[in-house]
Amino acid sequence: MSDHDQLLVIVDPVARRSDGESVRIAKDVLFAGAEAKICLPDSPEEFSRALSRRGSRRPVVLGDDRALLRAVTLLQRDRAPLSLVPIGPPDALEVAHGFGVPRGAVAAARTVLDGAVRSLDLLVDDSDGVVLGELRVPAVPVPAAGPAPSVWGTCRSLVRTLVRPAPPFPGVLVHRLRVEADGVLLADVDAPVTAVTARPADTGRGRAEVTVHPSGPAAAPRRAVAGSLTVSGPDFRYRADGRTTGPVRRRTWTVRADGWGLTLPRGPQDAVGS
Repeated sequence: MSDHDQLLVIVDPVARRSDGESVRIAKDVLFAGAEAKICLPDSPEEFSRALSRRGSRRPVVLGDDRALLRAVTLLQRDRAPLSLVPIGPPDALEVAHGFGVPRGAVAAARTVLDGAVRSLDLLVDDSDGVVLGELRVPAVPVPAAGPAPSVWGTCRSLVRTLVRPAPPFPGVLVHRLRVEADGVLLADVDAPVTAVTARPADTGRGRAEVTVHPSGPAAAPRRAVAGSLTVSGPDFRYRADGRTTGPVRRRTWTVRADGWGLTLPRGPQDAVGS
């Protein structure tokens, strides 16, 4: 980090409520190592205003994956780099840790000061939504919690199972979707699929790895590497970076090469003086 580098430390309100001690520790490390200004937004609007008024300061977000995603969404048009100190429960930090952001407030804050910015590719959809990690269409259904079945209910269920033919592939939902990668048709509505997944491929190449999972135990997945992905069909939801969106009937994602930058620990490829 340069001697002239100044930080804008934005503390997500969820982080302040969930783990104030980690927030305090991260602030102490950052303020001891750099000139920093702190911002404590109480709403998404205040979060957005703080980033838009950052000037030459480098933004540092203290929060979870949702805070990271919100920041990248706001900064991606400028391709502005940012840093993250992950604060939250483990299941809310899977994206950040997947990119290599250190666990623990002290290690992550030190990486903000001493790490290197890595340029990463980004999936951007036609509604300006972004995908940092993996995209899944449709979203994985989450079973609703209900009361425990009674003994008689279990017996009735068993009887219905015995008298009714079982589905060909129990537990697997199929979907009729049209899937195109760079305009090439990978699946159509007359050939049901169980899922479509995509994620940015090699950094800087502007390509995504797309996989179509056909229904049926013997059907092999169809794979493609493409710069754009279009999915259309009956109302569907999709899941990206732990967030479910929809329903929609059509959505196109385009890969933006080097679309954002994240401060990560230095590796052998990073020069000491950079």
